[in-house]
Amino acid sequence: MKTIIVKLVRQYQNRAPQRVREACRFEPSCSCYLILAVEKYGALRGLGRGIGRLFRCHQPNGGTDYP
Repeated sequence: MKTIIVKLVRQYQNRAPQRVREACRFEPSCSCYLILAVEKYGALRGLGRGIGRLFRCHQPNGGTDYP
């Protein structure tokens, strides 16, 4: 399941418009964070942490945040 999630995120990274990919307010980007979280915590917990990060990706949040 981890490999499927990572492959889907990589497809997003390759196909999403440049302005959408550059809109992330965090370092690493939200898609990279999701991959790191899935690799560190497993598919379900990592996916949950990645979705939580997406909900935080707006003003006034931002900065460096690693899983």
